[in-house]
Amino acid sequence: MKSNIDEKEETKIRLMRALVEKQDPSSKEVDDPTLRRFLRARDLDVEKASGMFLKYLKWRQTFVPNGSISLSEVPNELSQNKMFMQGFDKKGRPIATVLGARHFQNKLGGLEEFKRFVVYILDKICSRMPPGQEKFVVIGDLKGWGYSNSDLRAYLGALSILQDYYPERLGKLFIVHAPYIFMTIVFVQDKKLKSTLLEEIDESQIPEIYGGQLPLVPIQET
Repeated sequence: MKSNIDEKEETKIRLMRALVEKQDPSSKEVDDPTLRRFLRARDLDVEKASGMFLKYLKWRQTFVPNGSISLSEVPNELSQNKMFMQGFDKKGRPIATVLGARHFQNKLGGLEEFKRFVVYILDKICSRMPPGQEKFVVIGDLKGWGYSNSDLRAYLGALSILQDYYPERLGKLFIVHAPYIFMTIVFVQDKKLKSTLLEEIDESQIPEIYGGQLPLVPIQET
């Protein structure tokens, strides 16, 4: 017996499919689970999810015109030998392991090759998912990671690709062997921003931009 949530999603998928197929006929080749991931990434807002999905299709046709990234397109990234495919977790999600200390800024192929490498990785991981599974797990190992491995443009590029074109794919990211300072970092969901801050900070001391009562004060004025 289907739940109300399932029925609601199926209705939204039908609406979304009609909308995107009208604007891009190639959408007919895309399955329902893919549309569902884009819908969930936009809180089941059909219009926003459709815009996100159509942007993905356009990107895919341009960035991966042959349907996949070949090894010959990412030689410098592969030479660093930093990405590995493992088994599966207890939920059946494929596991990938990345050794952060082996990543260095790609001075030969540049940022574009790195982005191609990210797509190569994500496509490879997704191809290993068993039927009914849509997410994967990553173990990020920072042992030996230092300043020479810092590559902000690459990190942001990877995050953008994952967020914009592979929504609802990352099931969990384990950061291991992290510097101690990382233990004090708390990542907060937008929808839980104020409630999370209120656990540690009084509302009168929370900045207004986060739902509190305190105006931002430039440091030079304090």
